[in-house]
Amino acid sequence: MSTLTPPRPKPARLSPADTLRTGGSGLRTRPMRVFLSALGIAIGIAAMIAVVGISTSSQEQLSRKLAALGTNLLTVTPGQTFAGGTAHLPDQAVPMVREIDGVESVSAIGRTDAKVYRNDHVPKAETGGISVYAARTDLPATAGVDIVDGRWLNAATAQYPAVALGAQAARQLGVYEAGPGVQVWLGGRWFTVVGLLAANELAPELDSAALVGWPAAEQELGFDGYATTIYTRTAEASVTDVQEVLGATANPQHPNEVKVSRPSDALAAKQAADDALSGLLLGLGAVALLVGGVGVANTMVISVLERRAEIGLRRSLGATRGQIRTQFLCESLLLSALGGIGGVALGIGVTAGYAGYQSWPTVVPPWAMAGGVGATLLIGSLAGFYPALRAARLPPTEALAAT
Repeated sequence: MSTLTPPRPKPARLSPADTLRTGGSGLRTRPMRVFLSALGIAIGIAAMIAVVGISTSSQEQLSRKLAALGTNLLTVTPGQTFAGGTAHLPDQAVPMVREIDGVESVSAIGRTDAKVYRNDHVPKAETGGISVYAARTDLPATAGVDIVDGRWLNAATAQYPAVALGAQAARQLGVYEAGPGVQVWLGGRWFTVVGLLAANELAPELDSAALVGWPAAEQELGFDGYATTIYTRTAEASVTDVQEVLGATANPQHPNEVKVSRPSDALAAKQAADDALSGLLLGLGAVALLVGGVGVANTMVISVLERRAEIGLRRSLGATRGQIRTQFLCESLLLSALGGIGGVALGIGVTAGYAGYQSWPTVVPPWAMAGGVGATLLIGSLAGFYPALRAARLPPTEALAAT
């Protein structure tokens, strides 16, 4: 007569909800430690999100700015002669440039030797770095100049002692608040301010300039009539082609004495420098994230040591190694997810605050947010793997004896 061995009972399976509840209970018993560990993760994620968000917001602001200012502005300036002296552009440079196919508009300014002061009592040495230029009446349309107060020089005022001031020049002379109508001492006589210009990022030399009419500069200031900067607006599709022939057209006899530049390239170069700095800050954020991961691992290892009695009791009641391992791995993932979600929220807040302060649009790429949470889950799984494995391998008798 054979004896029947009773079937071995199968351990109960934990549902996903039970697993989350069990993992969450372990975190609720140590709130301060959980907070500090999650904070380490949050700081790293917030740093990365903020760097990406601020960089993206800056790029969006630059794109909008370039769309408003235009990337089709080219400038021509004289360089140096073969002997090392200062070259000058020919008298017919402007009309010759205007004949290039693809050129939409051309204007110019010419530097004079005159100085400008608030009044005739200011010492001659205190010029404040303000340059006086002769300007053509079509300059605003070509160079993208905006008038914030008053009006620009026209065919009538260009003949008389009238001046338009760049934003920085107006502030230095103390006439920005007073506005048009006041007089300044320019070239040894009084000139009336007729307009104030807005700041111009594509033509920053105009910000610290006093601009008088071309005829008035020749009559009153001894201007020699040579243009020192020619501004050229081209069709968007023709920028590269015009740029290649602009120097030779402006000065056919000495094309090597001409400098051709695209002001928007300077803004793009500045953005490239900002991107390099952003890369450095991203590296620092990654280091902070790694430190946060180490904090999570430390918390979970200590948790295993402190909860050996709990582990032993659960094992003696039938919990399998896999269930113990899943419980502690779940705790680690929950802890990291708390830090990740908090870090994403904090990073978005920092981005929004800084972008608002700079008057930029707030842009945080969705991939950055998803990547931030994904990175925390990866860190959590790696940080919790060893403690979970250690908890699962703990013999029940040893765990109970530790109590």
